[in-house]
Amino acid sequence: MTTALDAEELRSRLVAPNGPYAALDVVETTASTNADLAASDAADRTVLIALEQSAGQGRRGRSWSSPAGGLYLSVLFRPAGVPAAKLPWLNLIAGLALVRVAQSAGVEATLKWPNDLLLGPDAGKGAGILSEITADGAVVVGIGLNVAKLPSDVQPAPGGLAPTSLEDLGASELDRGELAFRLLVELAGLEGVWRKNGGDAVESGVLEEYEEHSSTVGSQVRVELSAGVELLGVAQRIEADGTLVVRGADGADHGVSAGDVVHLRPA
Repeated sequence: MTTALDAEELRSRLVAPNGPYAALDVVETTASTNADLAASDAADRTVLIALEQSAGQGRRGRSWSSPAGGLYLSVLFRPAGVPAAKLPWLNLIAGLALVRVAQSAGVEATLKWPNDLLLGPDAGKGAGILSEITADGAVVVGIGLNVAKLPSDVQPAPGGLAPTSLEDLGASELDRGELAFRLLVELAGLEGVWRKNGGDAVESGVLEEYEEHSSTVGSQVRVELSAGVELLGVAQRIEADGTLVVRGADGADHGVSAGDVVHLRPA
């Protein structure tokens, strides 16, 4: 069973001077934590957590089911000194933080590029990530993690991924406050090293760690690009700029910076 979130306790552990964040707030419900932070002039490393979202969003404007019992949070980053071209790595770094948290709870976890956490032996979708750049150049990273058992009417994710949760897979730790703490600590640590290295994914080690946990690399995939275009092939690697390289039927390598990836066979 999951427990309520204690905002004061989280602030005492995570907000400066005791922690790496500038501010943290917890609300009962909101339309979208991403939208709330994107519309603000919040400081670097500001956190907003909601117990429930009424209009959570996934990629390409899709809705993201946000039932009570999950963990929904957004973090606003202003990584000074990191070139704009490297900012997409924040999305992938959030995935690494999620993998670490799931594994610490005893659940097998991998990553489907660019924004899905897959859980358990059947690789169900356990979390989604959505990163957005604000008008003033900040990046808001939104995370929706399925913690409690899911309602029976939750629909499959794009590509047919069956939804799942930590509780569905017998996680050993379901206290949402502790999960939020672990997730935010892991995220701050990974982002901090990446930032200190000017957003260099190789020097900071995040590229190597991401490929280690990627279920996309090595898989036969279908990438749904814009305007109805599809790319079929085998995912080869993640580049230093975060793009996915897919070797198509023509034998050529194609770099993909954005698109919906469907795994055509188990990784």
